[in-house]
Amino acid sequence: MKLSLAPLSYYWSKEATMRFYVEAMHWPVDIIYLGEVVCSRRHVMRLPDWISLAKACRDAGKQVVLSSLTLIDNEADRRAMHKLIDAALAENLLIEANDFSAVRAMQGRPFVAGPHLNVYHTGTLNWLRDLGAMRFTPPIELSGADLAALQAQRPAGLETEVQVWGRMALAFSSRCFTARHHRLRKDNCEFRCEHYPDGLALQTREHSDFLTINGIQTQSANCLDLSPQIPTLKNLQVDILRLQVQSNNMEQIVHAFDTARRREQAAVIEPTFLPPQSERCNGYWNGSSGMQWQTIPIQTI
Repeated sequence: MKLSLAPLSYYWSKEATMRFYVEAMHWPVDIIYLGEVVCSRRHVMRLPDWISLAKACRDAGKQVVLSSLTLIDNEADRRAMHKLIDAALAENLLIEANDFSAVRAMQGRPFVAGPHLNVYHTGTLNWLRDLGAMRFTPPIELSGADLAALQAQRPAGLETEVQVWGRMALAFSSRCFTARHHRLRKDNCEFRCEHYPDGLALQTREHSDFLTINGIQTQSANCLDLSPQIPTLKNLQVDILRLQVQSNNMEQIVHAFDTARRREQAAVIEPTFLPPQSERCNGYWNGSSGMQWQTIPIQTI
């Protein structure tokens, strides 16, 4: 199995972003996803910056995929998406389509079907394969049993990539919740997201961590950890293990999963490696509430 770094969900400074990926080039990851997937107002990294970074990662021996915006709700976003695709094609880079307008814009050329295209059954999977998909990432709420059913009927030549670590993206909205938290309008948000390198924790009235706010994106409070399921994922012929990016301990997390995939065993992830104010969860995998953590025997589905 290969390892991938999912596209950066948070709004980091240009210096922090570049520093992170310069370091990631030396980590044992096979695939690096680059690009803005959450908010089109985040402009510290321009398209030429992403392309330059993509070339550097490719020169370092990584497969590079440029990820499209997830929520395209105006003409400017649509034009930016087409510019991203044109630039990727010019540099012979793959595109991760996170919106069906990006799928259509690919016009049958090979692309990666992102996790936000919501592939729940083989009908959708075959349809996307006919449109040019060469890899897909199932939704995070898909259970292990449902993934096994998909894998049993997966079209030939289609890779499967499963998120195994990191906060889960639950929803996107036209409203910016970070701006609202600061009593600001979305179009005058003062880019407050940059103050939260791992998102802004949202608590219930009982002061329990419930969700994480990341601009227009709502994430889980807890961190998905499928490290015990690595042998099962191997038996299900999953091709790629996907790691969500966080601001601290990412190198250690990558090495832990690299060791586990090579030895075909569960990864050992220290509790201190979890994102801030986060606990482990794997409930969706077991067909239960996503925020739960269940210690279960490792078994093949």
